[in-house]
Amino acid sequence: MRPMNGEDVTKAVDGCLAVLGPVAGRDWEGVRGSGLEWSCRKTVEHVAGALISYAGQLAGRPQDAYTPFGIEIDEGADNAGLLEVVRTTGALLAAAVRTTPPHVRAFHPYPFRAADREGFAAMGVAEVVLHTRDVAQALGVAYEPADGLAEAVLGWLFPHVQPGPAAWPTLLWATGRGELPGRAPVTEWRWRNNLVLPAERLDLVGLRPAVARDLRLGGDGGLDWLEGGPYEGTREAAGFMVKAYEGGVHRPEFGVFALVRKEDGRAVGGIGFHGVPDEDGRVEIGYDLVEGARGQGYATEAVRALADWALARDDVASLFATVERENTASQAVLGRAGFARVSEDDGSGAEFAYELRR
Repeated sequence: MRPMNGEDVTKAVDGCLAVLGPVAGRDWEGVRGSGLEWSCRKTVEHVAGALISYAGQLAGRPQDAYTPFGIEIDEGADNAGLLEVVRTTGALLAAAVRTTPPHVRAFHPYPFRAADREGFAAMGVAEVVLHTRDVAQALGVAYEPADGLAEAVLGWLFPHVQPGPAAWPTLLWATGRGELPGRAPVTEWRWRNNLVLPAERLDLVGLRPAVARDLRLGGDGGLDWLEGGPYEGTREAAGFMVKAYEGGVHRPEFGVFALVRKEDGRAVGGIGFHGVPDEDGRVEIGYDLVEGARGQGYATEAVRALADWALARDDVASLFATVERENTASQAVLGRAGFARVSEDDGSGAEFAYELRR
């Protein structure tokens, strides 16, 4: 797996300083960043402001808004001094990422009003590499980020974007900065942090493509699993999610979620959708639990949380699930969550079908 971390932020900043440092003596104020309304100077100031803002969000962990502070560059600071500010704010974000516990989230508006440490690291890296490119191109110098950074940003912030033949051109295309053969130009874009749905004792943590790929390949996805996890159903669901991502049809909110226990941060199972809602607003769900977490009501809690979220949407009218005839425990979970059995028990089928309507 390729998780985002503080070292990635440092690597991105080092690359920025390496390419812009040698041209710091040039006029940045009188030249606009490539494709931007800002000058090169203003663009680099924006990078420093974004880095310190993300560090502040992780340190203070506000849940409803940005912490109301900003950054001010000393009057008279030259371009070399501005790059030192970028170095410093990058170091602060890297430190905040390293010291923030897993699954702690703070406010960020896009698109689900929260991000975790990996999300803030990825956003910081994205700000650095994209705007370094904007400034470098405007000043006529070559730039490409360090190996792996563009691919990591795509996997952690652009799960809705089909991977291209190379990561850096794909990231430039996805942010309206370039072209890809066979794809229409991008004129509006947003990155997407993962969705987390809170329940009473659990958080339903949306899996990013990089995490799903690691689970599919037999890894732990960077999660601290209860002994015996993840269950095979979660790995299989992660594999289907990766196929959808690689095929360009993945909708992150209708993906797979890890069930993470709030009391200790341990993953105890998985839940998710088998695809997007059909034209009638019908969508199938599935779930499983690590054996040691069964019999404690976690599955019922997770199904209720997922159903409440889904049925509050305009594009979902009903949820359904299929359960093997012998799996009476799972049938009881669906019953407690409000699902009704809609298949006849005539002994002809291996599974029962359950449905919950809005």
